[in-house]
Amino acid sequence: MINWKQKLTSRKFWAAVVSFVALLVVALGGTEAQAAQITALIMAGATVIAYIVGEGMIDAAAAGASTLSADELIAAEGKTDDPAAGTPQTGAEDKSGADAQ
Repeated sequence: MINWKQKLTSRKFWAAVVSFVALLVVALGGTEAQAAQITALIMAGATVIAYIVGEGMIDAAAAGASTLSADELIAAEGKTDDPAAGTPQTGAEDKSGADAQ
């Protein structure tokens, strides 16, 4: 299956499209000036499309990363990666590693 998001943001894809269209215009009797104008229009449109798709992908990734359900938040509050997190702190421990006096 074709990944259209990747294709629409690819400079190589748009260069291939522009090259094909420009050569087609000239082959069908158009002038080089017409081909250049059409090429400029396609590249301007491609820039807008690539920007919109790219920003949409960034927004979707950011929304997915920050979205948690209420159940997931409650479950995450009770879990930690720090094994010492469950150890009660007395306040006498010295964080620098030196003996408390």
